[in-house]
Amino acid sequence: MKLNCDLGESYGSWTMGMDSAVMPFIDMANIACGFHAGDADVMQQTLALAKHHQVQIGAHPSYPDRQGFGRRSMNCSTEELVNLLHYQIAALDGMAQIHGLQLSYVKPHGALYNDMMRHPAILETVFTAIASYHKPLALMMLATAKQHQHKQQAQAESIDVLFEAFADRRYTDEGLLMPRSKSGAVLNKQDVLEQVKLLVSEGVVITESGQRLSLIADTLCVHGDNEAAIAQVQQIQQVLKAS
Repeated sequence: MKLNCDLGESYGSWTMGMDSAVMPFIDMANIACGFHAGDADVMQQTLALAKHHQVQIGAHPSYPDRQGFGRRSMNCSTEELVNLLHYQIAALDGMAQIHGLQLSYVKPHGALYNDMMRHPAILETVFTAIASYHKPLALMMLATAKQHQHKQQAQAESIDVLFEAFADRRYTDEGLLMPRSKSGAVLNKQDVLEQVKLLVSEGVVITESGQRLSLIADTLCVHGDNEAAIAQVQQIQQVLKAS
């Protein structure tokens, strides 16, 4: 199971995350494309880091919501959303090629990611955007109880899917992420390690009601926001190696 992390989310003189510290411990970098965070300089720096550490790169597009860090939903038409995605993906793709890197997947950010998982019409629009891009790209999306259905939908569009699980988030019984506004949505350090061990050994997470939910994940999302998070990523990496 590969580790992925959301990166390149600084902007101007404002710093978000510890990209250079976490990059050595991950396999896949989801790089912000400028609409919720990131700018041309930050994108260039993040791509250079990924190249140095031989980390696979993906686009991390969002709704155009810099003030809300992409965590607010927007009522976009199908055409608008396709164009927003193409614009962001192409920006990162073009800069990646300057570094001799190949963009290989797309992972939507924040509200767009959540909306995609909750609303079939938005997911279909995301599929349309990726399928109509000028080269093949995979879609990273949440592994849920509906992942077999989602895989079939993607195959119908000739799109590969990378299913991800979250190390530090509690799940609903349907396999969605509990809203951050709810108590217990973000796991403590010990619960994170227990969830990772259970995912690796049995392909299961414990939901908010205590049920065991089976998930088949290709990749695990981790965070590098602070020194404690970096230390936890290293612990998670050791769990994966031990398996």
